[in-house]
Parts: sequence; structure tokens; C-alpha cells
Amino acid sequence: MKDKLIEGLIKAEEKRQREGLELIPSENYVSQDVLAAMGSVFTNKYSEGFPGKRYYGGQENTDQVEQLAIDRAKKLFGSDHANVQPHAGAPANIASYAAWADPGDTILGMDLSHGGHLTHGHPVTLAAKIWRFVRYGMKDVETGEIDYEQLREVALKEKPKIILAGFSAYPRELDYAKMAAIGKEVNAVMMADMAHIAGLIAGGVLANPFDHGFHVILTTTHKTLRGPRGGMILSKGKVGNPLKAPEKTIENLPTLIDRTVFPGFQGGPLMNMIAAKAVAFGEAQQPEFREYAKQIVKNAKKLADELMKRGFKLITNGTDNHLILADVHTSFGIDGKIVEETLDKIGLTLNKNAIPDDPLPPFRPSGIRLGTPAMTTRGLKEEHMGLIADWMLQAIQARGDDKKLNTLNNEVKEFCQAFPLPT
Repeated sequence: MKDKLIEGLIKAEEKRQREGLELIPSENYVSQDVLAAMGSVFTNKYSEGFPGKRYYGGQENTDQVEQLAIDRAKKLFGSDHANVQPHAGAPANIASYAAWADPGDTILGMDLSHGGHLTHGHPVTLAAKIWRFVRYGMKDVETGEIDYEQLREVALKEKPKIILAGFSAYPRELDYAKMAAIGKEVNAVMMADMAHIAGLIAGGVLANPFDHGFHVILTTTHKTLRGPRGGMILSKGKVGNPLKAPEKTIENLPTLIDRTVFPGFQGGPLMNMIAAKAVAFGEAQQPEFREYAKQIVKNAKKLADELMKRGFKLITNGTDNHLILADVHTSFGIDGKIVEETLDKIGLTLNKNAIPDDPLPPFRPSGIRLGTPAMTTRGLKEEHMGLIADWMLQAIQARGDDKKLNTLNNEVKEFCQAFPLPT
């Protein structure tokens, strides 16, 4: 590489990833094949439109790539259609809302403080300026049970156009059938934001919302799905010509979504990323990916148990998926930012995170969020989770003691040598 400054930073990041463990539940390591597709000559090509319906010439290869990505995504998730063009998760969400809800319409989603996501209607987002969001949350933070009675009461009162399932910091599984029944009662479109757990659904270890009456699944393609950073919208219904406006019916959602993504919201798709998505979807169809998904959950459950043994207070007292949310303010009298910065020093990367009804401010919240997708990609198993919990506790207890933290960092580096990055 001629740009030595960037080359040096790439090498530094490779070293950081190689010598430490990524515990952020929304991060993962892609295969060399996915990396190669991202860096391919498809990055040079403009491809506005859809396979067979482009606005520029020279699309004989891009059409095949995008159709492969669509077909593989449909097979993985049992959907009638897949739009693989969204550049990221947030654009996928906004495009999906816009396909069905008019400005000012009501959308019912999970409260951010109870595990939802910014794009589910937090006041700081563009979405909240376009649509009116109302919220549901947990009935019991000790178990993670959603207050479905409150959800139904809000739905009956507010008559939302969309009911949104999904989360960014919720360690349990949702009752999709119960939510879909509420949606049917108020004639709402059911959307599931499965960005965090798409790989676990594809791997067959968590429930698929499509099997329980949902109409749309929104997702990112990285995280547990282990693909490139990007978004995707899966839908049930009749697939029509995206160049012709269909009647606004639930059956026509696939075409309504296509038209909202392009030309409604985005211009040219990132064809190199779509090629990488196709590669990742192909990898997720392999039997070993199902074993990988199972291991993610096994590791998460074991790590949660090991943390609780060492005095960590966990929100919902455990996990059903890949994600753990710990209340370090209650456990150790410190905030999540201190823990995040302390663990960075020993090579364990996680993020500070708010907990339900958090008494502390957003940038110094009471909690930390961690998970097992990336470490599982590197080959860690249940027997390694106790060691990680030990390192976390020792680092917290030794915060401010640079000598002890340096010793722990060396231990982490030595451990990581046995678990190389994907090749």
C-alpha cells in the first residue's frame, strides 16, 4: 500500500484484534472470503435499480451477484423476498417504516432503556421526527419477561400502524406468537428487528418470527450472521415489479419495501458489499454454521453463570441468546465507562450500556454489555468462560493498578495466540 499512514493503522488494528478478545456482542470476525469480496472490483460499479431492471449498462455480473444474495437470504430465513441493498441497519429500519407508515403514524417499539434500539423511536433520531413512537418494556427485569398486557393495552389505545419486535441489549427471547396475535387484533404490520440475532435464527437456535405471523424482518448482515457491515430487509408477500407502484396492501410489502429502498431512500447499492453478503449467506447455509450458532449460546449461558458466581449482577439473571447485560454499579459501585476503559487495558473489549431505569447518565451508565459471537468464531468453548470472568473481575478489582493490569494484559495476549483470527 502506498499510503503508509493507513497501512500502519491497518496493521495496528490487526494486532489489536489478534492480541485481544472482542466481547462486544454486535461485533464479529469475517472470513477471508468475505474480506476478499469486500475488496473486489465490484466496488467500481454503479448499479441503481434491481437485477434485470438497472439504470446503467454493464450489469451482467452484478445482476448475478445480487440475485445470489437474494436467493441465499430467502433460503436462510424462509422469506418470500429479500432486499439486500440497505447500506446499514438504520437505513433498513427507516426504509421499512416508510414502506408502510405515513409521516405522523404511530409505531410501537421496545423502550431503549429496556433493551430497544435508538432506531426504534428514540427522540434524538430522524425516525422520531417522522413517526410517532410509543413504547413497551419489561414487566420484570429479574426475569426479562416482557409486559405483554401493557403492550396490548398500548396497541389497543394507540392503534399503531407497525408493531416492532427487536432489541440491542435484551438477553432473553421474545414471544413472537403473542406479539403477532396483538398485531392482528389491531391490524398492525409486524416487523422484527433481528440485527443482533439473525445468525442465531439462521443457525436454528432461536425462533424465526416468520414462523409466528410476522410480515417483515429487518437485520444487519454482520454481528451473529458473520458477514460484511450492511443491512437487509426480508419480507413475506407477493414480489412484484419494483418499477411499478403497487396497491398499498400487506401482500404487496416486498414491492413496497423495494421501492422505498430505491429510489425512495438510497441511490446506488454497494455491490462489493452485496457480493460479500452473498458469500456470508452461503457460509451460513453450511452445517458447521449451525454448530457455531449453538456454541455462541452455550458460551453465553456459561459466561453468564461464571460472572454471577463472581458477584456480577446480571439484568434478567442470565441470557437466552448471545448477549449479557451486567449492572456493575450495583455489583461494584462503579459505572460502566470505568469498566470499559479498565478492560480495554487488558485486551478485553466490551461497551458501557444503560440498564433499565438507570440512575446514572448515558455516557457513564450503570451497565456493561458483552457477548460471545466473536470469541466463538475464534474457537473458544464453555471451558474458557470461567477464565474470562476471572480476568474481568481481577481487572475491576485492580483498576488503577497499572502493574497488575499489564500482567493481566500479557495473560490475555498469551491466551489469544492459541485462538487465531479466521484465515
